[in-house]
Amino acid sequence: MCEASLHSQSTEEAEPFGQSVSEMDVNSLEVFKGTVEVMLEDGILTREEKRLVIKLATLLDLEPDEPARVYEAVRDKKEVEGGRTIGRIKQLKVYQNLYEVALVNESLSRDEWRVIRHMKEQFNISDEEDKKVLESIKRSVQEKFEEGMVDKMLHALKDSVTIVGGLFDSVRTKKVND
Repeated sequence: MCEASLHSQSTEEAEPFGQSVSEMDVNSLEVFKGTVEVMLEDGILTREEKRLVIKLATLLDLEPDEPARVYEAVRDKKEVEGGRTIGRIKQLKVYQNLYEVALVNESLSRDEWRVIRHMKEQFNISDEEDKKVLESIKRSVQEKFEEGMVDKMLHALKDSVTIVGGLFDSVRTKKVND
């Protein structure tokens, strides 16, 4: 979805699961904390992950001290207090912009895939919403970059759909079989 269409999204479109918009709201610091935890699962914060976490802090409009507080909470295995409510439209914008930042790298690392998958789960993004976001990223990339770069990013985007889809299929299979 492009930014203009996200702003004009109706409440009906923001309720793909029959939930009210407020039931789909999430807390900015909880989203950030969960994402940092995913990034640190392997004990290493890669250059790509650092780039994504910095962008995520900006997209979530975190205060200057909040990323450090969240990191301390993750390190000390404590809860984090505060933050702001993120509505559905903002969630979709954050997901789209973070996904686009990850794709600018031309190829996504396994760590970046885990972050994108986590964001999709965190925001409870449906396959249909994901498809719209990917279409919007494709349009955005075509507008911003030269043709050679567009081809590389579109190839990475195509690969991302396959890989992320496969990751979700394996998660769904595990949940069904458990």
